[in-house]
Amino acid sequence: MQQIGRFAPSPSGRMHLGNVFSAMLAWLSIRSCGGTLVLRIEDLDPDRCRPAYADTLKRDLEWLGLTWDTEQAPQSRRSEAYREMFSRLEERGLIYPCYCSRTELHAASAPHASDGTVLYAGTCRNLTPEERAARTKAPCWRVRVPDEDVSFTDGVQGEYTQNLAHGCGDFILRRADGVYAYQLAVVTDDAEAGVTQVVRGSDLLSSTPRQIWLQRQLGFPEPDYYHVPLLIAPDGRRLSKRERDLDMGALRERYTPEALLGLLAHACGLLSHSEAVRADELAKEFSWRMVRKENIVIANP
Repeated sequence: MQQIGRFAPSPSGRMHLGNVFSAMLAWLSIRSCGGTLVLRIEDLDPDRCRPAYADTLKRDLEWLGLTWDTEQAPQSRRSEAYREMFSRLEERGLIYPCYCSRTELHAASAPHASDGTVLYAGTCRNLTPEERAARTKAPCWRVRVPDEDVSFTDGVQGEYTQNLAHGCGDFILRRADGVYAYQLAVVTDDAEAGVTQVVRGSDLLSSTPRQIWLQRQLGFPEPDYYHVPLLIAPDGRRLSKRERDLDMGALRERYTPEALLGLLAHACGLLSHSEAVRADELAKEFSWRMVRKENIVIANP
């Protein structure tokens, strides 16, 4: 079967070292098996995403030699596709309106998952039509999840199981302003593009069971998942776009593409020492067995 991978960045700022790391591994994984790579711009949030960032992002990927084969339409232009999937779930009675305020959602009595995440308490789950009619604020829309375990084998992190009711709760599929949520959008996009492998940061590991559950409800195939370690600062903070010394603007002034790829390849176990190397050279010897699963400390790269 032809393998199809994707890199799906959000244009909310300049790519940083952690974004480059995920992009590199997604590229190496698909190139090592002769597959096809899809670029998708995940610009769902109109308040944070800018077209100029998307253009810069593409130029940075090309500078690194991490080119793609096809480009999927940006998420901001795919509302109709998300609406169709939303309607399919709504017809099955799986979706309901939620009128809770942010204060109510984060009340001291709100249930929490084992990782400390606030779970939705189900306040609006069984409102009567009369009770809904009495509400005046625009609702967001949640999906009813069962008290059910979803398990999968991650290509990096290994076996992972989450009980939907206790691990994520009824999650949002459409915001009150009409913007479709990431969970529905990414499942729809991956299915349409025929994606067979998803490579992304391990911070998204816990969201995968709800995406698998949505795939099953919508009749979509389930791709293979590879959740790669995060790059963290010596004090344990995850690298982010706020750290300007690690964004691509600063990195391009200090490194050649080959030197930057070599640094990251060494950090994750693909090279025994840091040396300049092209992406296509790394792809020849790439194996997921070589990639470490623990988070990687980056100090003064």
